[in-house]
Amino acid sequence: MTTTVTVRMYNVGFGDAFLVTVDVDGRPWRMLVDCGVHSQGEVRSISDTVRAIIADLEAASADGVAHVDVVVATHHHADHITGFRLPEWEKVRVDEVWVPFVEDEKDPDAIALKRAQTQTAERLTGLIDRRTAGVDGGAWPKAVVEARWFAMNSLGNADATDRLVGRNGKRFAAPHKVRYLPKLIEAKNHISAAKGAVTVHVLGPSRDPADLKLMDPPANAGWLRLDEDGPPEGVDLADTPLFDARYAVREMAGLPPELSDAKAHLRLDALTNDAGLLAASSVLERSVNNTSLFLVLEVSGIRLVFPGDAQEGAWRHVLDDPVKAGLLRNAAFYKIGHHGSHNATPKRFVGEVWQDGGYAMLPWGLVKAWKDSIPKRELLDALHDHHHTVIRADAPQELPGRVSVHDDLWSEVVFAVRT
Repeated sequence: MTTTVTVRMYNVGFGDAFLVTVDVDGRPWRMLVDCGVHSQGEVRSISDTVRAIIADLEAASADGVAHVDVVVATHHHADHITGFRLPEWEKVRVDEVWVPFVEDEKDPDAIALKRAQTQTAERLTGLIDRRTAGVDGGAWPKAVVEARWFAMNSLGNADATDRLVGRNGKRFAAPHKVRYLPKLIEAKNHISAAKGAVTVHVLGPSRDPADLKLMDPPANAGWLRLDEDGPPEGVDLADTPLFDARYAVREMAGLPPELSDAKAHLRLDALTNDAGLLAASSVLERSVNNTSLFLVLEVSGIRLVFPGDAQEGAWRHVLDDPVKAGLLRNAAFYKIGHHGSHNATPKRFVGEVWQDGGYAMLPWGLVKAWKDSIPKRELLDALHDHHHTVIRADAPQELPGRVSVHDDLWSEVVFAVRT
């Protein structure tokens, strides 16, 4: 019996869209992991990408009807799910959709966490709207532009989420099952699929109460002082610093001239308000990223790691567990988290856990605001030093026998085993 595992990365730009196909003697099973793009980092319109994915599914189907066994939406950021808002999905048969437990409207942990994230995003967008009232869009400070991107990205992308969970009239071609993961019972987080040919290990997000607190935007964040409606109930602003200590401007030698000048002229309000908005939006961004589904697909000894955009705390939850970390050790494939940012692929994973000689895919497109920081050069160098083959969406390259490219639309890597 011959089994092939194919991972196809669609070049959306700064976003994720991965189609995994497991073929056991001509019987294919398919999982689509995310479909979205950042509005400032598109290589092509998300509509074009969605049409390309659906066309590929139709071409691969015996009856010409597009079909996906499992759709995974790792978390509700736009660069991962915005494509699902489009009506073209109504002609695609989907058997199951897997989403993080935070989207479950019947889960007490999810209700509290989602409410906190949504209210934080709404409050931030309100502050930013006030900050920019009457200001031409081209004149917004960079910090404010980035803050708005982060805040809007964290609002939940309702139309796409509605389709994924089948509510408010949004649907695929037929009703589908929704799994909210991980389950509270650990045994249910190892899911058999493709008639036993595939095992999917759900490693995150964490359900640990201590970790959930880290995903919850802090209620007493200093930026709340900027809100004319006042702080939430129970927050004493007299004991709350205006900004997190990491972002405070202190008396120190060698301050950049613009900071010294602002401080000298008592104009820190303009400077620190923008910095505070960005800091708060960044905290919110991380909290949503840390709700990402963190999956390992196992097929005949081949392991594929899909961590969504899991960041420091979510990775620690996995790496500090010997059983979970062991599933990463001999992985054949790694989807590089958060487009190669500095806080999404731990040095410990690359340097100590993942064995040398694997394949990694980098879903990336240029966002000018992050052109010097994403992808992180040190991360790419570390992957190279450990002899991993990095396949970049923005620079596809054929590797005969393993990696193929279709124009600039997608790249794919194929693993084959005999069982």
